Amino acid sequence: MKRVVITGIGAVSPLGADVPAMISGIEAGKSAVRHMDGWDQYIGLRSLVGAPAKLVNEKAIPRVSRRSMGRMSKFSVQAAEQAISDAGIDRALLTSGRMGCIIGSTMGSAESLNETFEIMIPDKDLTKLPSTKFFQCVSHTAAMNTAQYLGITGYVLATSAACASALQAIGAGCDLIRLGKQDAVLCGGAEELHPTVTGSFDILFATSSGYNDKPEQTPRPFDAKRDGLVCGEGSGILLIEEYEHALKRNAKIYAEIIGYHTCGSGVHVSQSSKDSMAACFRQTLADANINANEVDYINAHATATIHGDKEEAGAIREVFGDQAPVSSLKGYMGHTLGASGSIELIASLIMMEKGCIYPTLNLESVSPECNGILHVTEKLTKKINILIKNCFAFGGINASIICKKDIK
Repeated sequence: MKRVVITGIGAVSPLGADVPAMISGIEAGKSAVRHMDGWDQYIGLRSLVGAPAKLVNEKAIPRVSRRSMGRMSKFSVQAAEQAISDAGIDRALLTSGRMGCIIGSTMGSAESLNETFEIMIPDKDLTKLPSTKFFQCVSHTAAMNTAQYLGITGYVLATSAACASALQAIGAGCDLIRLGKQDAVLCGGAEELHPTVTGSFDILFATSSGYNDKPEQTPRPFDAKRDGLVCGEGSGILLIEEYEHALKRNAKIYAEIIGYHTCGSGVHVSQSSKDSMAACFRQTLADANINANEVDYINAHATATIHGDKEEAGAIREVFGDQAPVSSLKGYMGHTLGASGSIELIASLIMMEKGCIYPTLNLESVSPECNGILHVTEKLTKKINILIKNCFAFGGINASIICKKDIK
């Protein structure tokens, strides 16, 4: 099996249009969550907060490509361009057939889907729909549009597992490289914010609704006063590469991906399962051939839902105990859903590079049911050689990935 390393990163997040802006916001303890104007017109929508990202210079994407893109595809194209530039690869690789593109999301463009129905339903007139609207709505829109825009002729895939989508995309890319089917893969996730997206969680009582008048105080991962998640948007894209291929071109290597696993719980469609999370951890550790005590940092999924945080804390406690520092980034950027795994992994790689751990924003009083793990509530200086990133999605879908800095 071939080895896989990360050589390029790019992100558009609620904290800014690139990775430096995102990291600057996190280091400043900034919250990107705000009250969403106009959302109060939706009857029954309790959560009126979100973490929007700003589209910057979108017209740099030629119209012939842009017209088939919704917001999430534009985010992913911009993040992919950053990752390619950061990796410094020869762009001839894009069209060689030896480079793939795997980008996941919860669904197609939420804004475009909503517009489609608003146009079509009143008169049931399909002729009013723009011809490119379909390409904005399909579930593989981010992967398809990014690959088309860049001319990628290798594997093009789209993982669709809600909040686990991005990590599954990275894991699938790893498998292609490990098996020798691709030399490099652009992979990650993309998502966009819309009241219908928040509403989907709202009707399940999974969103934060008690902080509409003080949005910067929510979400509150692991906190005693947490009351649910806050939806965000953006895209995180990583360029992963076969180790020898990266060495030959003297590429900068952020880390090696040494372990990955994804699994289902088979228990409940919307409730997280501590036991299946713990099983996912153990399989990921086995794939990496390391012990739990070798992990230096755990970047938690921790969305600030009552049940989800309790179950994840319990699983971490069971497998890792209270030795590895744990933090969540949701307090800064909200829950970017299908993009969260890649956006937060990129931030974790920067922590690894800088030798520090960013704290969980808004964690003021640890909930008793989330005790027994080493919560980071202030910036911590620490060498990180091995980190694990977790994502857990509706449908009982779990995913974890392990990265190692020191490569031999």
